[in-house]
Amino acid sequence: MTDVRFDHTIIAARDKNESARFFTDIFGLPEPQESGVFLAVYLSDGRVLDFAEPPIDFPGQHYAFQVDDETFDRIMERIRAREVPFFAGPRQLRPGEINTNHGGRGVYFDDPSGHHLEALTARYAGYPSLT
Repeated sequence: MTDVRFDHTIIAARDKNESARFFTDIFGLPEPQESGVFLAVYLSDGRVLDFAEPPIDFPGQHYAFQVDDETFDRIMERIRAREVPFFAGPRQLRPGEINTNHGGRGVYFDDPSGHHLEALTARYAGYPSLT
């Protein structure tokens, strides 16, 4: 059997400090750590998001994160406190609302570099459980 696991990815940012700190603040993660030219954000499972400032324009990408209900509540508190626009769906569908898709809750919002972030408490229908 093949064993393939996600380890890390590089996220382009206009300002890596602003984007990495926005991410850690909203998701309630430890402060970013300098790692060479990157600013590394460590997720709860040890995976790493390396924020970098490439010398090119880049399109916004979509990054989705599964969280538990308590973490989702805290994320929503932080989004509202910072007055970050949020939506029930992609492409700014149903502003100021969350969704209850797939037996859970979900929210979409953008980071300072224009990436489209999603926090969800239940995986999409048909996706196998992570546990």
